[in-house]
Amino acid sequence: MYRLAHISDIHLPPLPRPHIKDLLGKRLLGWLSWQKRRRHIHRSEVLEQLSADLLQQAPDQIAVTGDLVNISLPAEFRMAADWLNALGPPAQVSVVPGNHDAYVRVPESQGLEAWKAYMSGDDSQAEPAFPYLRRRGPLSLIGLTTALPTAPGLASGALGEQQCAALECLLQETRQSVRVVLLHHSPLPDVSKPRKALRDGERLRAVLKRQGAELILHGHEHRLISGQLEGPDRPIPVRGTASASALPHAHKPGALYQLYGFEQLDDKRWQITIETRGYSLDKGRFIAVSDAPAILDPAHA
Repeated sequence: MYRLAHISDIHLPPLPRPHIKDLLGKRLLGWLSWQKRRRHIHRSEVLEQLSADLLQQAPDQIAVTGDLVNISLPAEFRMAADWLNALGPPAQVSVVPGNHDAYVRVPESQGLEAWKAYMSGDDSQAEPAFPYLRRRGPLSLIGLTTALPTAPGLASGALGEQQCAALECLLQETRQSVRVVLLHHSPLPDVSKPRKALRDGERLRAVLKRQGAELILHGHEHRLISGQLEGPDRPIPVRGTASASALPHAHKPGALYQLYGFEQLDDKRWQITIETRGYSLDKGRFIAVSDAPAILDPAHA
């Protein structure tokens, strides 16, 4: 069995001390939100236990679907690079960015460049960088970016026509494998409020309806989400996960992540199992949330 761990919305704590000039515009609102509320939710001790649990579970690959940082300070990107290096080597960890990773415009050299090795496909010379393709075991991991700077009060995302066209080609090229699509914003309609939604979700859903995929993983909503999209011959399962660093708060769960197991049933079908592991306040560590892994319908490859 090949195993893929899915984590998301790291919101790496603690927030580095910013310079006054760094807090112009939208960052000021994010910094105030962190000081007032979010620093009490996203905790270093939870992330430490997540890393320890992942090490113990030893998945073959880890997918990180965005929001590694909080307000896109250059120091945050360097901190997140160190965190990724401790999590695993670039060949074993696949990252896509989220809206907080594009909170404001940051020069590439001071921002996402720090994670380039984790967001590069097998053809690392490909331009543009997204979508990227990584072939790992039976999987074709396809990474998309929905991250773009937005006005204060907005957390929406978009793929764009060019990225969707390239995705269609990759899905067609890899149709004999188990195709797993990674992105930050949910592709499901009506999951997100308009200010947080994927702006061109309809365009993405049209591509998926034509080409199909075996599994879509996303983050952004800080909660477990399970749904389906229409494919050419069968429904496509869509799964969202909670924040990897959060304590339970308001209507949101504490930190969770999923372990997906891919087991070949015959020449054309793969069974996908899901185990959810969550942070236990009582035990101070991650434990299995359910007694037995759930099973998705067999994937056809």
